[in-house]
Amino acid sequence: MKPDKNKLKEGYLKAFTILLLILVAVLGITIYSKQEEITTASENKYNMAFYQLIDYVQNVESYLAKSTISTSPEQGAETLTNLWRESNLAQTYLSMLPVESQELEKTQKFLNQVSDYSYSLSRKNIYDKKLSDEDLKNLKDLHSYSVELENTLAQLSEDLNSGRIKWEDFNKGNTALAKQVDNISKNSFSNLEENFHEYSGLIYDGAFSEHMTNSAKKGLTGDNVDEKKAKQKVEEFLGKDNIEEIKNLGLSQNANIQVYDFSVKTKKNENVNIAISQKGAHVVYMNSNRDVNAEVLSYDKANEIGKKYLETKGFPNMKETYYLKQDGILTVNYAYSQGNVVMYPDLIKVKIALDDGEVLGIETTGYLNNHTQRDTSKIKITKEQAKKTINKNLNIASEGLAVIPTEWQTEILCYEFKGKVDNREFLVYINAENGNEEDILVIKNTPDGILTM
Repeated sequence: MKPDKNKLKEGYLKAFTILLLILVAVLGITIYSKQEEITTASENKYNMAFYQLIDYVQNVESYLAKSTISTSPEQGAETLTNLWRESNLAQTYLSMLPVESQELEKTQKFLNQVSDYSYSLSRKNIYDKKLSDEDLKNLKDLHSYSVELENTLAQLSEDLNSGRIKWEDFNKGNTALAKQVDNISKNSFSNLEENFHEYSGLIYDGAFSEHMTNSAKKGLTGDNVDEKKAKQKVEEFLGKDNIEEIKNLGLSQNANIQVYDFSVKTKKNENVNIAISQKGAHVVYMNSNRDVNAEVLSYDKANEIGKKYLETKGFPNMKETYYLKQDGILTVNYAYSQGNVVMYPDLIKVKIALDDGEVLGIETTGYLNNHTQRDTSKIKITKEQAKKTINKNLNIASEGLAVIPTEWQTEILCYEFKGKVDNREFLVYINAENGNEEDILVIKNTPDGILTM
């Protein structure tokens, strides 16, 4: 019996239709997936640009604050040059955001004004001319504006992080969001907490930490040791009775200090990473990560625990400087004190759990790179003479002597003055030999700690 040609055609047509539907479905899914990838890539690109913008705007605000109290043409020129650079970089990342140019006109104009004005003032300082009262007033006005911009970006960051808005919303003509971005001339967000997430990470480095490495490794004393002796140091440092297992991870030779790395499992079932220097068997780094679900201890109590811990580990005369609190853990920066002089290059950072006071981490890179006894007798000007060089508006709260590092791997003995101008805290460093203004730091008092920029 011959097959019915019509039925065959009908069967072929159904099969073809089903195949075509499958192909369309697969193609649709592929196109949708590709669009999702493109959307995700765009979101990631915009997020990167936005958070870079936040970082640079924050730097602009800090440099503007410093420029308003600097009295030295040399220091002023450096600050204003940095301000010019940071404002230009902020403009670059601002231009990458998916918002129409007219919606960001005021922001763009502000950053452009900061760039142009800081460049012109830096030229003035370079030719050894002090800034006029009018210059300082303009810088102060620009600083106030930069704080409003920071607050606005912080609010937008909060909305993006919470998922209340997405970058694709800007492309849909959401004028309310456009107004939110461009609302820097109003006080809508002036009371919001600054929340830029720029201090994330294991340990906050603190003031002067970027210059804490030293090729001489002055504090790295002793002879080279083998892995066996390094392991013995781990047992001594953590307590042999507290250790369940030690794994040797080998010698790291590309680091600032060559170390033997170890992974330790304690009898409390905690995992600890620890690094012992090849030269002298010093503890360079120790870190234990565990959840801290309660904050029972105060800052003062935790700081006391940190100082006693350092003393028992062979680091006496350490003075607390700055700190950061995150996820129930307090990280304190300690600097060595030689008599009444604070040695900022000799930094050690300690992590303390605020539930039970357990020390969860220590990092000694600054101390091992720089620690030595200094000659602090080369003081040629008095404290009162140094005060005369400071901005007259600085209301001094404390004063003392300190050694600070420079970007050229040298050190300077300075008078350190801590004070306020318009409720903003600063640290001003005046060279104790020649009276030059060497550095100005802005103190950031945040809910999570005291930081410097």
